[in-house]
Amino acid sequence: MAWLITKYAITAGMIVLISEVAKRSDRLGGLIAALPIVTVLVLIWMKLEDQDPQKISNHAWYTFWYVVPTLPMFLAFPILYQRYGFWPSIAICCVMTVLIFILWAAVLRHFGIDLL
Repeated sequence: MAWLITKYAITAGMIVLISEVAKRSDRLGGLIAALPIVTVLVLIWMKLEDQDPQKISNHAWYTFWYVVPTLPMFLAFPILYQRYGFWPSIAICCVMTVLIFILWAAVLRHFGIDLL
């Protein structure tokens, strides 16, 4: 139980740290948020929990392919936010990301990479 609480505390702490840095510096907050901190933490947690090396490798592999369709959201959000406000923009970006992901998965399937 202590291990689980430690994992939650460190992971939540990273999110709080990023949001606090972002309050003071847009650029530094964005840089830290862009780093694959969560993925690195997950890989560390998996290793410390003696997960199979293939499972750890697969996690990194699929994370790469899942990140690509999320990138357009970061371009669209600032434009949408100026026009529609925060909540509608977040909603539009979430729907957009799901649709792009479905298209991305269909394209990758033709190259032998199955995401779904």
